[in-house]
Amino acid sequence: MDLLAGNFLGAIAGIINAILSLYFWIIIASAVLSWVNPDPYNPIVRIIRNLTEPVFYKVRKLLPFTNLSGLDLSPIVVLLAIEFIKGFVVRSLYQFAGHM
Repeated sequence: MDLLAGNFLGAIAGIINAILSLYFWIIIASAVLSWVNPDPYNPIVRIIRNLTEPVFYKVRKLLPFTNLSGLDLSPIVVLLAIEFIKGFVVRSLYQFAGHM
C-alpha cells in the first residue's frame, strides 16, 4: 500500500512539475511578445495573453511596485514563484514519495 501511495505522489509531483515548466515557458513567450508589437488577433498571441494576463493582473494588484516607470516586472515575480514552487513543493512531494 505504501508503494502504491508513493508512486501516486511521485506521479502527481511529475505532473505538477510538467505543468509549471510549461507555464514558465508560456510566461517567457509572453514577455518576448511584449517587446514587439504582435498582431493582437493572432490566435497564438491571444492564447498566450489569455493564459498570462489574469496572473499578471493579480500580481500587479497585490504588488503595485512591480510596475517601475512603465517597466512591468510581474512576469519576473511569477517566474520566481514558479521556481519556488518547483524547488519546495515539487521537490518535497518527490522526497515524500521516495520515503513511502
